[in-house]
Amino acid sequence: MSKSNESEKFGKVAVLYGGDSAERDISLQSGESVLHALREECIAAEGVDCRGNYLQKLAEFDRVFIALHGRGGEDGTLQGALEVLRIPYTGSGVLASALAMDKVLCKQLWEGVNLPTPEFLVVTESEQLTKLNKVENFPVMVKPAREGSSVGMSKVDTAGDLKQAVSLALQYDIALVERYIQGEEYTVAILGDKVLPPVRLKTPRDFYDYEAKYQSQDTEYRCPCGLDPDDEAALKTLAYEAYKSVSASGWGRVDVMRDAAGRFYLLEINTVPGMTSHSLVPMAAKQGGISFNRLVMEILESSFPQSHSQG
Repeated sequence: MSKSNESEKFGKVAVLYGGDSAERDISLQSGESVLHALREECIAAEGVDCRGNYLQKLAEFDRVFIALHGRGGEDGTLQGALEVLRIPYTGSGVLASALAMDKVLCKQLWEGVNLPTPEFLVVTESEQLTKLNKVENFPVMVKPAREGSSVGMSKVDTAGDLKQAVSLALQYDIALVERYIQGEEYTVAILGDKVLPPVRLKTPRDFYDYEAKYQSQDTEYRCPCGLDPDDEAALKTLAYEAYKSVSASGWGRVDVMRDAAGRFYLLEINTVPGMTSHSLVPMAAKQGGISFNRLVMEILESSFPQSHSQG
């Protein structure tokens, strides 16, 4: 089948990007990359910056490719609106998107199904004085419960620095104080039901923060990741179990730490991962023999309604 014939089944596609979240700039980059790939594949695609009353613009489209990161894009609210409008969309449905975006709820779910995740404490604005005194073991990671791209995130080595880090996280949302896992960081991309080759992340910074992700030239990405076959298989299995536990579908990325004893710990799930030049899903796909354009087309395939049947 030619590209033009294949594209007919998708109709007119809106690529949703931008928005007003803390991840706007990254979302714009992701959206432009996706838009370029779709057009190269002869898809009738247009970009829609998700500001203002943008939902009204979607009536003229047949389906949506979601490249909108952060709140309003991957937290279930957009997915819910598209369900009401009956417009097919890529990736996870309402429930999975909401669960994955909320790090606290996601970790509570993982604990409930016996999947390993670092111990944690939740702190609201009114609980700072009472709860922070309970944190005795350092270092810890402090992060907002519902932000991505490491926005508002800090590694804290001493009790004296904890209040400032929590105050930063609380500017965005309730704060999650999580045991810091000293060791290797991995990310595992999932495309449909395929688990792609894991990527190992190495940065000279304290952790894989916003600068390490998007600006630093010193961050190393290793794919193949360097694990022996049994450990890599265990990592991929764990990531897939975590992904399915929230009923995620279409595509996504699971972030994992490995401690000095070789134990893996789940950190979070991204249901709308980055698609920029620095992004990890395209890197994993390439290692798995999938070009960027093919990756985008496979994600677009997830916009057919059956992909959201479990959430």
